Amino acid sequence: MLRLSLCAITAISVIAAAPAFSKTITISIGYQSMCTDTYPAGTVLKGLGLLQKYLPHTGKYAGVKYRIIWRDYSSGAPITNMMMAGKLDFGTMGDYPLVVNGSKFQQTSTKKSYLITMTGYNLDGAGNGIVVPTKSNITDVSQLEGQTISTPIGSSSWGMLYEMAADNHIPFSSFHVVNQSPMAGIAAITAGKIAAHADFCPISEYVEYKKVGRMIYNGMATNVPYLHGAVVTASFADKYPAIVVAYDKAVIDADQWISNNPYQASKMIAKWTMMPKEVLYLYFSHGGYLTLDPEITQKWIKTLQYDHQILAKNASIPPLNFNEWVNPKYQETAYKQLGLKYGAANKVVYNPKENVDLPPEIWVQGSGIQKYSSVGSMLMAAKADIKAHKKIDATYVYDHTTGLKLFGNYAYYVKIGNNYTAYMTVAGAKSNAHGTPVYSYKQIISAT
Repeated sequence: MLRLSLCAITAISVIAAAPAFSKTITISIGYQSMCTDTYPAGTVLKGLGLLQKYLPHTGKYAGVKYRIIWRDYSSGAPITNMMMAGKLDFGTMGDYPLVVNGSKFQQTSTKKSYLITMTGYNLDGAGNGIVVPTKSNITDVSQLEGQTISTPIGSSSWGMLYEMAADNHIPFSSFHVVNQSPMAGIAAITAGKIAAHADFCPISEYVEYKKVGRMIYNGMATNVPYLHGAVVTASFADKYPAIVVAYDKAVIDADQWISNNPYQASKMIAKWTMMPKEVLYLYFSHGGYLTLDPEITQKWIKTLQYDHQILAKNASIPPLNFNEWVNPKYQETAYKQLGLKYGAANKVVYNPKENVDLPPEIWVQGSGIQKYSSVGSMLMAAKADIKAHKKIDATYVYDHTTGLKLFGNYAYYVKIGNNYTAYMTVAGAKSNAHGTPVYSYKQIISAT
């Protein structure tokens, strides 16, 4: 005769009482196919099927089928609107939109969102930028007073405009700011219909790559870290915590996948988006604009608090209780289940200035990435490739002052003896030229 202990009977009763989820769980994710720094939490998850890899299938989730809906948006603001309307569960966006998301949710009496992961960062703020048409006479932001500047309102680049204006003592009201998506901004710059377009990663570099505009301001000038991450509605997270953990695992996996082989990742992501592989490599390669790291560190929380102060002062953004909004418990569980160490408290951020001595590169069509010991040797190789009629997809150098990775054909060069150095701006080059000439890419190739 089978006998069960009281504990066993109680356990069976608890299991029997635990309701299973419905046979199909729908997961709606808002992502941005035109914002490189969000790719690890959106585009790459979709392209590689990483979320499906980690979704739970035991316990309450036994027998569950998942329906994943991916919705592509041009910026973070519409993602927040759709999340608040109950049309999206997850959203990935930049720092200012993340703050706006949390603030808007907390402004309601019944809804909340959680910040559950970052994707990556640039310590100095590179990624945002301001471009003007190629033939424009504008070379400095001081010349933008009274001019029409377009930007995706509510985006990170919108926030950057406030920073830039304050740093340069320009009244923000002196700009005529209009709301334009990245695609609309690119079209307007190409047609010369606006004085300037401010946008997030990688639109400024994309415009330069397409040779329809040139950058006059890089977000690194703000010296404020540029962050991206993902949020989830509290209603979804509280109901399906294991799915949020699975999402965080997928983001960790995506960051590692890109970091392990940025060359191959850039080529694959280019097939999933409209972004050229050469632009993507500028962001994802070692020394590139984006340092991939999903951990929510105290430094990033302080950065987001600073961003909120800027927006509250200039854009009337409502208060945000960071203790309720920042919710790293899902990420901590994800790291633990993956056997990884979660070290947010002791995280050391990667400083772009460490890039200065990294090897310059040439991407030759059909031959991949070639690295060189110095700027001079890269320029000599590029000259030889041109003479041999080889197709150069891109060249990459590092700004000698900031360590920012640049397209070689948009850099400025100084040659002192046999020593070549590259710079992002003419002013940067002149300050280090010591009276010697400053060369454009074409000029330095000829002089090499």
